[in-house]
Amino acid sequence: MQDQLEALEAKFQEVEAQLQDHGYVSDSKRLIELTRLRAELEPVVVAWSTQRSFIKQLEGAESIISDRDSDPELKEMAQGEIPSLKKSIQEGEEGLRRLLIPKDPKDARNVILEVRAGTGGEEAALFAGELFRMYVRFAERRGFKVSVLDENEADMGGIKEVIAQIEGNGAFSLFRFESGVHRVQRVPKTESQGRVHTSAATVAVMPEAEEVDIQINEKDLRIDEFCSGGKGGQGVNTTYSAVRVTHLPTNTVVQCQDERSKLKNLAKAMTVLRSRLLEKLVEEQDAKESALRKSQVGSGDRSEKIRTYNFPQSRVTDHRINVTIHQLETFMQGQIEPILEPLRTAFEAERLQQLDR
Repeated sequence: MQDQLEALEAKFQEVEAQLQDHGYVSDSKRLIELTRLRAELEPVVVAWSTQRSFIKQLEGAESIISDRDSDPELKEMAQGEIPSLKKSIQEGEEGLRRLLIPKDPKDARNVILEVRAGTGGEEAALFAGELFRMYVRFAERRGFKVSVLDENEADMGGIKEVIAQIEGNGAFSLFRFESGVHRVQRVPKTESQGRVHTSAATVAVMPEAEEVDIQINEKDLRIDEFCSGGKGGQGVNTTYSAVRVTHLPTNTVVQCQDERSKLKNLAKAMTVLRSRLLEKLVEEQDAKESALRKSQVGSGDRSEKIRTYNFPQSRVTDHRINVTIHQLETFMQGQIEPILEPLRTAFEAERLQQLDR
């Protein structure tokens, strides 16, 4: 590990020198690359510098203790510092190992979020709407931009299906663990006898795919135009601005009616299509490497029940890591960190185990 850390430190110093070079600074594209690389390397370099400082202090304390001529009072002080220094070094080593986990290049990408009502009729649609609003609040707290691409509302005010784009650096790294079946237990408004019902909604989270990720042949597409429905006013609802795109080889269908412009709707629909095709490709690759799908935080498969929201007990339970919190109200307001952080920790621990094998 030390060789790797020293190599990264040398790379950081090289980047720092290039950022001071006017020749590099004048190249805006290269400047962005260097700035991003510096931001990635700096936490590792700072942690490595701190770790070396602790190691040097420990060596100094041990040297004082082993020196017969050292002052007894000084030896006692050194002896007292050793436990805390050893603890700091151990924690520092664990932190460095986490920092050295290879970054998933998808983590920095935008997100395509899809929420659908599952079993449970109108109650499932109401829960799907609440679940989507929870994610919107969480995204806005993080400074991300949320754009609804397509929405199919239910009769009682819930959502049958909604597709949204979440834009912001690191969006996928935060939302990646939300894919799966979300189960709700509560008394529906239509329930006259006060019985608790169980309903569900499904969530799909995909990193926004770029054109270089997925090459789509125009001959493989069927594009249909239709009048937008739902909100938007007469200008949206009476013109053929909505777009439905079908990828014929996979029979993948995407539609978008958020914009007044047909071209804008087509561009957004193609973004969702590329993301779905990329997800399909990744799932096929992961299926061939089934061992990688035995992670503590689950495979992210949409058929997998990942979380239960129990309203009578104000309880949220994540079944992948067996974590339960009794903060349902604030959780539904978008404060999902009490579950999110343990999930990320479990994911990092699994990655570390894989690296150690």
